[in-house]
Amino acid sequence: MPDRKAKLEVLCVERGLKMTDQRRVIARVLSDASDHPDVEAVHRRATAIDANISIATVYRTVRLFEEAGILAKHDFGDGRARYEETPDEHHDHLIDIQSGKVVEFHNDEIEELQRKIAEKAGYRLVGHRLELYGVPLDGKPERQK
Repeated sequence: MPDRKAKLEVLCVERGLKMTDQRRVIARVLSDASDHPDVEAVHRRATAIDANISIATVYRTVRLFEEAGILAKHDFGDGRARYEETPDEHHDHLIDIQSGKVVEFHNDEIEELQRKIAEKAGYRLVGHRLELYGVPLDGKPERQK
């Protein structure tokens, strides 16, 4: 594995978390993920690098990263908690319910509409989470990588 530090690993160090070799591997797996893996997927990827990493270690580490605010937990309605690095910029999600693929997107019109809805109800919007669920228009399920 290259001797570069994963973004999550750097954030862990900045927040004073003790970084064991196994935590470094898990941080790197999460930083390198282009999808939103669940704990089992993180475990599979981590054990490909270090076979001694237990599923319990992955669960504990993911919870630690989440509590430190460097990992975002999502429930996309499939019964599994899925994770991504806490994003630098806000984005929403479109979930393919056939394959589980997650598409990240940002739309200024939707953002403005949400702000207006909150304002009309007498609130200042301080945060939100938008998840859209769909199936491919062509009816063919896209394969999850």
